[in-house]
Amino acid sequence: QVQVVESGGGLVEPGGSLRLSCATSGFIFTNYAIAWYRQAPGKERELVAWIGVGRETVYVGSAKGRFTVSRDDVKNTAVLQMNRLEVEDTAVYYCNRLNALIPWGQGTHVTVSK
Repeated sequence: QVQVVESGGGLVEPGGSLRLSCATSGFIFTNYAIAWYRQAPGKERELVAWIGVGRETVYVGSAKGRFTVSRDDVKNTAVLQMNRLEVEDTAVYYCNRLNALIPWGQGTHVTVSK
């Protein structure tokens, strides 16, 4: 079964850090760039960052300089390390293939608040 499962979210104060994980199954992981997306309350889902098959990385907007995306091609997992979190980072975070999307997982909730 083709699927992704996100985990690692939680409540954190501004300036804090969280490490999100993405477990995948059902497809050849090493063939695909993996992306992280987020959807804040009342907003559309947006791309945050992605990592290519050659481990090249791209960060979008406010993720630059604060977030780091990585992948483990043995475990078929991806990680989004988020540092210096801001209230505006509050959202449900999802992972998926960058291209040829598969059904979305449940996501993992990130809340940044004092």
